[in-house]
Amino acid sequence: MPDLYFGAAADATEAEKAAIDEAIAGWGPVTVRVSERLVHAGLTRARERRHLLLPALHALQRAAGWISPGGLDHACRALEVPPAEGYGVATFYHLFTHEPPVATDTVHVCDDVACRLVGAIDLIDDLRAEGHHVKASPCLGQCERGPAIMVQRTGRSDVTVAAVDGGPVTPSEVAVAVGSGASTPSVTVPQAGDPGLRLLSRIGVVDPTSLEDYRTHGGYLALDASVAMGGDRVIAEVTTAGLSGRGGAAFPTGIKWRGVADQEGRPRHLVCNADESEPGTFKDRVIMEGDPFSLVEAMTVAGLAIGAEQGWLYIRGEYPVAIERLAGAIAAARDAGLLGDDVAGSGRRFDISLRRGAGAYICGEETALFNSIEGFRGEPRNKPPFPTTHGLFGEPTAINNVETLVNVLPIVLAGGAAYATAGTERSPGTKLFCLSGRVNRPGTYEVEFGATLGDLIDLAGGLTEGSRLRAIMLGGAAGSFVGPESLDLPLTLEATREAGVSLGSGVIMVFDESDDMVDTVRRIAEFFRDESCGQCVPCRVGTVRQEEVLVRLGRGTALEDERDLLDDLATVMKDASICGLGQTASGAVRSALDLGLLAGIAEGGGR
Repeated sequence: MPDLYFGAAADATEAEKAAIDEAIAGWGPVTVRVSERLVHAGLTRARERRHLLLPALHALQRAAGWISPGGLDHACRALEVPPAEGYGVATFYHLFTHEPPVATDTVHVCDDVACRLVGAIDLIDDLRAEGHHVKASPCLGQCERGPAIMVQRTGRSDVTVAAVDGGPVTPSEVAVAVGSGASTPSVTVPQAGDPGLRLLSRIGVVDPTSLEDYRTHGGYLALDASVAMGGDRVIAEVTTAGLSGRGGAAFPTGIKWRGVADQEGRPRHLVCNADESEPGTFKDRVIMEGDPFSLVEAMTVAGLAIGAEQGWLYIRGEYPVAIERLAGAIAAARDAGLLGDDVAGSGRRFDISLRRGAGAYICGEETALFNSIEGFRGEPRNKPPFPTTHGLFGEPTAINNVETLVNVLPIVLAGGAAYATAGTERSPGTKLFCLSGRVNRPGTYEVEFGATLGDLIDLAGGLTEGSRLRAIMLGGAAGSFVGPESLDLPLTLEATREAGVSLGSGVIMVFDESDDMVDTVRRIAEFFRDESCGQCVPCRVGTVRQEEVLVRLGRGTALEDERDLLDDLATVMKDASICGLGQTASGAVRSALDLGLLAGIAEGGGR
């Protein structure tokens, strides 16, 4: 074996070794076949254990509070990963610390757009004044109850702390949560009890930790039906339903599944993309925390339909409650014979492995997510080839987000044609939207496609008292700003496309006349600058230059002197970036300029 010694000044501690060894020894049902090969850096070789690198790094971070050189050396030697590559992976993610910890606990406070509106910056200052070790964080996916907090606790489980019933969070509440290890309970779905709900109907009704309760409320009827139907018919019903991807790209799900199912003679994979990191997005978290068994069941239906034996659930690392509940749901389903070698008596094998991300927005891009699971840096791949033929481990892969997958359950139970009666002809079904900002009842809402922006705001209780609508961010940071004149815009794929905007991940963030839009737009530009993986020049350089322009405008440069540069940067990033991050990084900035939201910036307004 080649010398993989990292050259650490000290060996890993016994605690570090034990944590790493447990993580890579207890990988359970996951089988990476010898035939599954990955071409990387010009080399072709079997990757049978490299996919355990990320779990090993998580175990080291939790045990020691940082990625120590000795611990990294031990992980690399155990997995036969070159130390330089191991270091490159470890330094890619912001949840991993690379210096000895200055405190036992690290408090991550979201300072992204939604949380800034409700006092995140002041809370950071207050927590530091109380002696907490604080890191400002990009969106933590709790926008409806911010300012959001996630605490990494050395040697103990992570916790989330958020405002409940209007907040805001106080430093004393943070201290209590850290000491108790109890995360803030999830808020209930504002529409709870609405008979029209399809995807949110069980949240707040079913015990998310009980398989029995889930089955009492209709759980696993779809799996039973899908086994009786067979994979071809399941795919046909999904195609008839017109189900499109709910992560932003809106690709037809049935076509994607058929492309994978037709790859005979090759191992196939199903991947759930639960790495929702778009600022303003939290709908998938609500499902995973409130109804985790529905996702496990939906993944099982999908996996059997495409002929996969292995499913991978990649969830963002900032969701400790969802991680715990999904791990429990997977274990309970396996114990009940609903996962494993004989799923529900079908004679078919399917199992799920949970993979935790480590804080990288780019890993929401499907091929970057594949690289992350495989134990490499989460950098996107060039396409083609596409995942349906060359996905995870170079094998045919269907990848869908949480919302897309749970839509499969009502489709299987009622049929594709019945599902398509809701919504519009070109946008059938229901859609989840994440409302935050200046509305009375922020939260996740489910409506039929075709509801308008105004309908959603009314459903959320309208604007907060004294507010006058100034703008709405539609689709998240990668989306666009629209003005009050767009309240009648139907929320469908076709209507938004015609209007030159996108539904994206379903973000609707409302701003009023008192909000500092200069600061908001600058924060969006900073976000893309920080989250670019740096692999391609148009994105790596373009996001930096875009943010620099906004800084100069804030210092008094005339807008007319900079507009051409912003337009040129947007064109280059959109046309030449490898993935969607660079292609969409200019959308919010340009739309803000078009709407006049940055008027007065030459006077240096904003923080």
